[in-house]
Amino acid sequence: MTERNLTAAARSINLSQPAMSAAVARLRTYFRDDLFTMAGRELVPSPRAEGLASAVREALLNIQLSIISWDPFNPAQSDRRFRIILSDYVTLVFFEKVVERVAREAPAVSFEFLPLADDFEELVRRGDVDFLIMPEVFMSKHPHAALFEDRFVCVGCHTNKQLSEPLTFEQYMSMGHVAVKFGNTRRPSIEEWYLLEHGFTRRVEVVVQGFSMIPPMVSGTDRIGTMPMRLAQHFARTIPLQIVELPLPFPALTEAVQWPALHNSHPASIWMREILLQEASRMVSPFAPSEPLIDRTSTSADLLTFDPRTSLGSAA
Repeated sequence: MTERNLTAAARSINLSQPAMSAAVARLRTYFRDDLFTMAGRELVPSPRAEGLASAVREALLNIQLSIISWDPFNPAQSDRRFRIILSDYVTLVFFEKVVERVAREAPAVSFEFLPLADDFEELVRRGDVDFLIMPEVFMSKHPHAALFEDRFVCVGCHTNKQLSEPLTFEQYMSMGHVAVKFGNTRRPSIEEWYLLEHGFTRRVEVVVQGFSMIPPMVSGTDRIGTMPMRLAQHFARTIPLQIVELPLPFPALTEAVQWPALHNSHPASIWMREILLQEASRMVSPFAPSEPLIDRTSTSADLLTFDPRTSLGSAA
């Protein structure tokens, strides 16, 4: 199913090409279906084969996990690679400390970071990735745990005079925005999703693939962007940004980690989960009173009211 080529498939499971051909012939006889047909140089699965693939893959994964889930996991000796779907935002504000700690405790353990794919739910279900880190509100039924909270702020170039006074809702909606969309289907980011759900459309002039691209895209312009406060603070150390309060109180952003149900009792997964949760617990709350990191505070927060049960409220 993966290789779409008989010779390559045989090689991947250490069989000869004739042996693989014989195995496929037996399957065709058993299921009374061609299973695969040639289209150019590629084998194309039949609908029957497509239907079988998912069930067979999951059955094999269950068998594999039932065998290895009880094996001890020694971090100091393991060379395991964790495959994790996460955003540039989470990578920059959170995972640096995780990688540092793992390098100390498990020097041979490695990571493969993957962008948010359109089929992320299927990747988690099949166990093709170890973890998915994203806003909790978008997560499916697989087990998950909250990691940390953040809140959205507005950022603009230090020369943007429109940010010299607290933003009104009308100004915010009329200004040119740098917005984020994810994946091939261009999924809106969470703040865009909140706005669209309630009929508000910003004037988007630049679309980027991640929050980390907003600061350089507003630099030298009068555009603004909406991004998590932790990431805005991260970039403000090197890019002259104005960070101001939004004129509408978006709900808190809760980032969570999710893992396949099939990995729930896997020792390596449990070990990594503990590290993720411990490092997240050490993060300073963006809501706690500390040094003043917001330049100006908007006085127009009552333009929208929010019900936490519905994520976003209606225009007042």
